[in-house]
Amino acid sequence: MRKPSAAWIMIISLLITGLAVAGPFEDATKVYDRGDYKTAYRLFKPLAEKGLPEAQYKLGVMYLEGQGVPQDYDEAMKWFCKATEKGDASAQHNFGMMYKMGQCVPQDCAEAVKCFRIAADKGDAYSQYHLGQMYRMGQGVPQDDAKAVKWCRRAAEQGFAMAQNNLGDMYAKGQGVPQDYIMAHMWFSLAASGFPVSETAQRELALKNSEVAASRMTPDQISEAQRLAREWKPEKER
Repeated sequence: MRKPSAAWIMIISLLITGLAVAGPFEDATKVYDRGDYKTAYRLFKPLAEKGLPEAQYKLGVMYLEGQGVPQDYDEAMKWFCKATEKGDASAQHNFGMMYKMGQCVPQDCAEAVKCFRIAADKGDAYSQYHLGQMYRMGQGVPQDDAKAVKWCRRAAEQGFAMAQNNLGDMYAKGQGVPQDYIMAHMWFSLAASGFPVSETAQRELALKNSEVAASRMTPDQISEAQRLAREWKPEKER
């Protein structure tokens, strides 16, 4: 019987390791989602020290926000670095936000764009949205409405409500795309239904935007926009 190759042994080892940490990580995430941050930290810490990038990212967030631990930007950066080295897109996005806001590092929009682009190319909707915003505002890159639409659309197609609202605004104003109130209304409607109940202000803004768009449309156009919104389905990035 032929012995398994070194490559296969490595793959099997990684699969076993993944199965071993999946349960504890899910348990820690449930505790975190309940708001029991001290217990979540205790559960995430050993997983992060074993090299699980998702747990390393979570620790970075907890240090960044002061959840269950004293707020510590240096510790946040340390854990984000570890997760980023393993290709975690969420950690890369947070690096971008820290550069954009000047948290723990000197404010540098060009570096923020680099971070957002890496994570956006991996399919991270948050980074796609923020990269689109950087192009729209000309922060860290030359202002470019077409690229703003491109990245905003990729996030919107995944169901990211903030990107959907912004894409609707660009259609309404004809920025980077031909002005189209049908498409604007569709994206505003999707954004309004996509924002969680806790984000009342964002939801109301999207609803107001859809009403403004509707005031400039015929009944047939409104019906078409509503049909498109009903039939729309989110796309999954790689």
